Amino acid sequence: MTWEERITVDPKVMVGKPVIRGTRLTVEYIVGLLADGWSEAEILDNYPGIEEADIRACRWYAPQ
Repeated sequence: MTWEERITVDPKVMVGKPVIRGTRLTVEYIVGLLADGWSEAEILDNYPGIEEADIRACRWYAPQ
């Protein structure tokens, strides 16, 4: 699975910031949580609408 299947950019959603498909959670926000020391398990517990693959996609997308 590639990040393109998990991350979308739509000018009508979150002002065009990349988000996890089907949510309003931005890549920037998820990467920020990871940078702040949150574990993947903590993110998944707090945001049950996303999956581990979504977090991986955010990591892959972030350096671009």
